[in-house]
Amino acid sequence: MHSVSTIDEELGTRAGTHGSHAQEPAVHHPLWRTSILFTLVTAALFGLVYPLLLAGIARILFPRQAAGSLITGRDGTVIGSRLIAQSFTSDRYFHPRPSAAGNGYDATSSGGTNLAQSNAKLPQRMQPDIDKLAASNPGTPVPIDAVTYSASGLDPDITPDNAYFQAPRIAKARGFTEDAVRKLISDHIQGRTLGFIGEPRVNVLELNLALDNASH
Repeated sequence: MHSVSTIDEELGTRAGTHGSHAQEPAVHHPLWRTSILFTLVTAALFGLVYPLLLAGIARILFPRQAAGSLITGRDGTVIGSRLIAQSFTSDRYFHPRPSAAGNGYDATSSGGTNLAQSNAKLPQRMQPDIDKLAASNPGTPVPIDAVTYSASGLDPDITPDNAYFQAPRIAKARGFTEDAVRKLISDHIQGRTLGFIGEPRVNVLELNLALDNASH
């Protein structure tokens, strides 16, 4: 049996033990330091390491595309990219779609007019172009992409119908037969991506280079 004094001593000892635990200093996590460290690590990982890794893989697997799909002339000089439209106004060349990017075909100011079909300004803007093109090739319907802007203003491709529509003008300007120009067009028609994505198209810059090569 325990005496009253012994029980009191044991109770006091236990109480003292619990009390010492309760008074231990609380651990404070430095949240600001953790946040800053997390931000720096993720910024370096996803803003530097990850892009460089993907760029390196692309350079190995798709070197031409990773370099910007650049097109060079006979002397090796870069004359453009097959991904970005350029302005051609001469009758000797195929013309790309109209552009609303900056002052036209400005790669630093990509964008369209954002005019909906319900907007009265759209037909007002298109009609002069339709009339001009119709006069240059009477009796042939004007292709819709010959008078409408693309969303980016930098679409490098036109439809085969648009290319064939321009064939008489180019044949006359270069002294080619129209059949020769149409054959050149057909040789440069690209089908749908993977057989079902998008529409058949013709790259304007590549087609114009083929025209120049055919002239030599």
